[in-house]
Amino acid sequence: MKSIKYYLFFVCIVSNSNIMKSQEFGLQLYSLRNQFKINIENSIKTISDWGIKVVEGGDSYGMIDSEFIKLLNKYEIEIVSIGASFEDLRDNIDKVLAETKKYNVKYVMCAWIPHEGVFSIKDAKSAVNVFNNAGKVLSDNGVILTYHIHGYEFHKYQSKTLFDFIVNNSENFFFQMDVYWVKHGGEDPLDLLNRYPNKFVMMHLKDMKKGVLGDKSGHQDVETNVVLGQGQIDIEGVVKKGKELGIRYMFIEDESSRVLKQIPLSLDFLKSIK
Repeated sequence: MKSIKYYLFFVCIVSNSNIMKSQEFGLQLYSLRNQFKINIENSIKTISDWGIKVVEGGDSYGMIDSEFIKLLNKYEIEIVSIGASFEDLRDNIDKVLAETKKYNVKYVMCAWIPHEGVFSIKDAKSAVNVFNNAGKVLSDNGVILTYHIHGYEFHKYQSKTLFDFIVNNSENFFFQMDVYWVKHGGEDPLDLLNRYPNKFVMMHLKDMKKGVLGDKSGHQDVETNVVLGQGQIDIEGVVKKGKELGIRYMFIEDESSRVLKQIPLSLDFLKSIK
């Protein structure tokens, strides 16, 4: 297998507790998309005031990229992961690679596989091909490609799911677990981590309001995002398992209108986990 040496090297790194740095709780910058529209520097300062030092981004919210990066540096915030569209990974990998160099990141995350109607095996096969090809280019340049699960991948396929198909055919890419969307799609985040302990390299921590019923659409009202530990997802169990597996970066993502009130409470909850 063309990526086996890289894969074994990566697994060795994440499993060696003497090399692996401590678990870090960061923020997906999209959480403050509305605040960025009002004042970018104040929003970045808020992140710093919360004590967050690592983020996932890729958008400069209307500011010149270099100026946005300067602001992050001013507040000692590091971007470790950026998003990339499926289309760019498929058709313009040079653009993606240039973005990784601009932001000096270790990871690229793709959050959506375009599809019409119900996600199908045809969509899954197309994604595997695109991700393996793009992942090879990125890994040759020291960057890890991850696919961010959104729940629609859990449709049944043969005796398993389409997600199982994607994982079992992932040669040059890994996965980012969004625990909200895993739960929303009908799976248990802990079960998935136990099933594929070497496939998840980052997480999005997002809790789901109690009583919300999921489906496999990949869509839900953002106001169902609640303070971590107050919803229906076992955030504590997921965080502990992630630490055990050596998953270093866990990004809080809160898309609700209450984000400024909720994130400090979510951080308090995460800090209380022993």
